[in-house]
Amino acid sequence: MTWDYFVFIADTIENINNTQEISVSFECLASGFVDEVSLRFFLGGDKERARKNYIDKARKSDTKNQKCDFLSGVVPDFSHLPSLNWIGLQVDFELLTPWYSKDDRVFHVLDNPVRKDRVFGVPFMAASSWKGMLRWACRMRNGLREHLERHNNRLDNWRDPDWILHLFGNEKEEKENFRQGALVFYPTWFNKIGFEVINPHSRERRAGTQPIYYEVVPEIRPNEEGGKGTLSLLYAPWPGMKFSADSTKFSADPKEVLPKLLEAIEYLLTVYGISAKRTVGWGTAKITEWRAFHKDGGEVKESDRGALWKKVQTWLSVGGTP
Repeated sequence: MTWDYFVFIADTIENINNTQEISVSFECLASGFVDEVSLRFFLGGDKERARKNYIDKARKSDTKNQKCDFLSGVVPDFSHLPSLNWIGLQVDFELLTPWYSKDDRVFHVLDNPVRKDRVFGVPFMAASSWKGMLRWACRMRNGLREHLERHNNRLDNWRDPDWILHLFGNEKEEKENFRQGALVFYPTWFNKIGFEVINPHSRERRAGTQPIYYEVVPEIRPNEEGGKGTLSLLYAPWPGMKFSADSTKFSADPKEVLPKLLEAIEYLLTVYGISAKRTVGWGTAKITEWRAFHKDGGEVKESDRGALWKKVQTWLSVGGTP
């Protein structure tokens, strides 16, 4: 069906005219404009004109993109949790450096398009990406960096501690001790689209060669807000859940696990980054608000991680052990 769709666009474009000017828009599909511009490039070969049309259209629509504004505000409703042991967490953040994750679209006029939701065409970060990055951040806070330095940047003999297994479960490579994690992750939609240009220079001529365009979620700029998003996750240990690796005792106490999780979230967003190209500093953010939800405790909001934890830990004695 995907290939039939592209053939339909190509046939339609050829029947309309043979120019690169956009005279028809496929408004019935969220990604119709992206695919139309991309196919115009493949049909006509004028990549610069096609790229310019795409960037101009994206910039004009960015200031009034109702879908971005709407979806970025859509977060899970944790106001009616069914168990006293469950805790919902939401962290609002604003980007300090660009966020980028490459789209998996078959055709695109840009070499580096940002990942977008296929239904609405809005930039988003998948729940699976959050899980992988947050697990890595927890490992870093638990000594992974020192382990890699001792083992020539290899994970040889690395073993996740009980609290990480409790939160995330076992790795896919595990063949015997299967464990389900206590965390449930949700995707994040961003509210803006922007562009970055990297201009490599020739060492001989010391002049720019070929600019590389990146479609990104933009950072804070002078007189302009950065892209905003919300990390949402649910701490939901299932009944009878054993917290230790040998399943003989409850060694991963939620009162010890959750503050480590909150610390890892803060470091992931503010220090490590959540974007591709993190090694050059992309994907860092400032946290604007912490929120937590509980069946009896309701909702609490704080601007500081420590203040939030002081309120959350009072809920754990009420909920007891799963």
